[in-house]
Formats: sequence, structure tokens, C-alpha cells
Amino acid sequence: MAGERRATIPQDSHFEVRCAESEEDLRAAQRLRYEVFVAELGGDGEMVDHSERLERDRFDPFFDHLLLIDRRRSGPDRVIGVYRLMRDGAAEAAGQFYSEDEYDLAVLRGSGRRLLELGRSCVHRDYRGGAALGLLWRGVADYVARHRIEVLFGVASFHGTDVAALAEPLSLLHHNHLAPPELRVRARAFQRMDLVAPEDIDRVAAMRAVPALIKAYLRLGGFVGEGAFIDHAFNTIDVCLVMDTERMSASARATFTRGRA
Repeated sequence: MAGERRATIPQDSHFEVRCAESEEDLRAAQRLRYEVFVAELGGDGEMVDHSERLERDRFDPFFDHLLLIDRRRSGPDRVIGVYRLMRDGAAEAAGQFYSEDEYDLAVLRGSGRRLLELGRSCVHRDYRGGAALGLLWRGVADYVARHRIEVLFGVASFHGTDVAALAEPLSLLHHNHLAPPELRVRARAFQRMDLVAPEDIDRVAAMRAVPALIKAYLRLGGFVGEGAFIDHAFNTIDVCLVMDTERMSASARATFTRGRA
């Protein structure tokens, strides 16, 4: 979104975090999303443009698109990380939040609190395992503070649609990280997550199978909603993450806002 401030990054860094300011920026984000969600993970959809290699949908015009840019690269390849951000007002203009197709958000909608939906988070394969995700989170933290967001939420995905293969990590999330009732959104096409009894879960192996983005939410004090959603078009099993900024511990809040002016 034009006019949004840049996240605070050390001056000698070759990275920049900011919101998209032009159609060119948006197309670069959609190109990265294609490479990750379509080319790598096998996703598809009615608005995926295979000829131009763009992953997009009808909600894109209503989101702010947070970009992680590597200034050493040129053209569309300079965008090496993205995040979509939608506030309440934009959701009203769009007619709904994106994740309302998958989850009943009534408990959040009725809370009267300032909401922010996050989604389509991805990082270029060459930058995974490094600082990229943390830099994107700096940008999110700056955005949250600027707009006085109180509750963050959004779907995050496990690759594949084989529920049995993911029974232990899904059960671990349900048993240990289920949201309290006032934050407990519920899957519409409901897929149970309590598939393995707590005492039968190999906790180390189960947590190893949880994607890095979901682990990041959990470290910050996030919760999961009730039930998973199988997204066959994107070849994923989705869970809804919810994070209440008032419930974050001091250490989690410091991690979340580290580097933000």
C-alpha cells in the first residue's frame, strides 16, 4: 500500500521490507507465490495464470502486500518474501475475510477488537532457514503497532492432503495449542484434529513435522482453531492460527517487535 513506512532494517543490510506500492510490486509478489505454491507445492486455482506464472485471486486488491526485497537482485526476482495483510475495513469492502471460506470467524468478528488477517506467506527457496522469515515478522510487527491491531489470524498449511500421514502433528496442535473459547474459530468443512491420544504422540517427531511458519506463531503465543480444512485445490491441509497481542508474554512480545522503531 503506497505510503506505508518501511520496517526498520540495519542500514548496511541489502534487505528491505515494505508494502507493495505499484502494480509491478504486486506482480512480483504473485510471481513468487506461483513459484512456491504452484510450481513447488502443486497448488492450483481458477485465477492462477500458468502462462504468466502468477498466483492470484479476487482478494488481492483488498490486501496490503508486505514484501521482503533483496536489493542485490533485479526485476521481479528482487522480491524474495511476501505476506498478505487484511484489516477489518478491507474485509468489509471485500465482503469477507479470505479465510471465512474455510473457517467460521464469528467469535472474532463479534469481539469488537481490531483484527488483522495474514496469509499467503512464503519465502524464496534460496532464503529459507535464514533471516528471511524473521525480517518479514519485523514488517508485520511494525504494521500491527501502526494500526493498533489486537488480534492476528490466518490459515497456515501442511503440504499434502493425507490426513493419516499428518495425524500426529495435527493432534499435537489440538491437544496442546487449542485456542480458548473466545478465540476458537471452527473449520466449516470440519476435519477432526484430535486423531491420536496425547499419550500416544511422539512429540519430537510430531513437532518436527509442523511447518516453520506454524511454529513461529506458536512461539509467539499463538493458538489453533478447532478442526482442520482440507484444501484440495492447493494440495494442503490448513489450520487457522490466532494470536492475541494482549496474551503474548513479555519475551514473545520482545521477539515479535525486535528491530522495530
